[in-house]
Amino acid sequence: MTPRFLIADDHPLVRAALGETLRRRWPEAEILEAADFDTVTGRLAPADPGAADTEIDLVLLDLTMPGSQGLMGLMLLRSHAPTVPVAVVSAQEDPETVRRALSFGAAAFIPKSASVEGIQDTIAAILRGESLPSEPPAQEAADDRDLYQRLATLSPQQLRVLAMIGEGKLNKQICFELGIAEQTVKAHASQIFRKLGVVSRTQAALVMNRLAPGGGV
Repeated sequence: MTPRFLIADDHPLVRAALGETLRRRWPEAEILEAADFDTVTGRLAPADPGAADTEIDLVLLDLTMPGSQGLMGLMLLRSHAPTVPVAVVSAQEDPETVRRALSFGAAAFIPKSASVEGIQDTIAAILRGESLPSEPPAQEAADDRDLYQRLATLSPQQLRVLAMIGEGKLNKQICFELGIAEQTVKAHASQIFRKLGVVSRTQAALVMNRLAPGGGV
């Protein structure tokens, strides 16, 4: 089987380096690129459900690319395409970032400082469907799991609405960008508040802050 990879990073040099790393081990691979998050979701959820881009074998995701909003981007990808593994590739290598990425559904965490061979071996293991070792349990892991489980109950549209609430956008702005009625936005917001156990947009925005790079749990 010819693997299909999607490299999601806003830096052209990083995309080029990752592409070369992939071609060394999988010279026949098809490699797609995305410089912003909208392009990533477009690749994974095209207008035509039968389009070839739904057959991506692995996404290599940078958490800080435009539109990703940290771990919210990972959550959105897991919601859009739950069967497509996502490996986080990041320059942020601190233990908390690694732990939280794995807690929120990443198939693996690949530091940008890793060796070519290390990156290739990790990706090969993901393609084989192997379970990769995760970070040791920590005190904060239970809070991560609780937040992840609550966010996992949101629909893809509700996740998008939550992301926009986190950006401080008003209901009218959200309905314009998503092409839905304002009453629908209000209904989504009510469901979001209920599922997250919050009572206001401010509290929902605080949840979004916890998903940002470096956000505390």
